[in-house]
Amino acid sequence: MPSSGWQKSSYSAAHDDCVEVRAVAGMVDLRESDDADVIVRTTPTKFAALLQGIKSGEFDRHATPTT
Repeated sequence: MPSSGWQKSSYSAAHDDCVEVRAVAGMVDLRESDDADVIVRTTPTKFAALLQGIKSGEFDRHATPTT
């Protein structure tokens, strides 16, 4: 991931409310696009573990059901 501007998920296509990510100084920054002043910084290893957990459904039980 280049250490440039923010990238949003391809799943967010036409929506403005999305999670954005960027690499900065060997770290990974995350933010919610509609609250861009709040940034969470983590290591690439921890970010990879988060992505793996999301893909495997580890956090699905925390999701709010849609109606």
